[in-house]
Amino acid sequence: MGVQSAGKAFEVGLRRATDADAPRVAAIWLAGWRDGHLGGVPDELVAVRTPESFRQRAADRVADTTVAIVGEEVAGFIMVAGDEVEQVYVAAEHRGRGVAQVLLAEAERQVANNGYGEAWLAVVASNARARAFYAKAGWCDGGLFDYRASTKSGTIAVPSHRYLKRVSRSDGRG
Repeated sequence: MGVQSAGKAFEVGLRRATDADAPRVAAIWLAGWRDGHLGGVPDELVAVRTPESFRQRAADRVADTTVAIVGEEVAGFIMVAGDEVEQVYVAAEHRGRGVAQVLLAEAERQVANNGYGEAWLAVVASNARARAFYAKAGWCDGGLFDYRASTKSGTIAVPSHRYLKRVSRSDGRG
């Protein structure tokens, strides 16, 4: 998909992730998670979100991951499970170039094609940048709730906002 940034056009390709993408996905995820979550999540979650945890989680979730490609590089990724857009991350050097919009549109399409009429995602309450991005993309803030972040030893409650958006299948069947 072609996008414009600072007057220059470039292509953003999308494809299913492969095992070979997992290290790059983990690096983007770790950096982006720290950007958007530090200072807004419980210390106990920060303690378990180590670089190794992101490497392991990225490897474990390859089947749920779609990557955005700019040039020859993985520029970002999404993870979708059922009706939840679980992860949307873009590498810092590709932010502000339209990559996130392409990924989010793909996530919405996947949720619709999974048979759901509404997608949802959680945004850490303190992440104003992400909250503004989703609002601009037509997502509605459904209010505060405690997102249950999974860890090896259970779950940790994270103060978050639930964002919602109606979606429909591109083939008109939903």
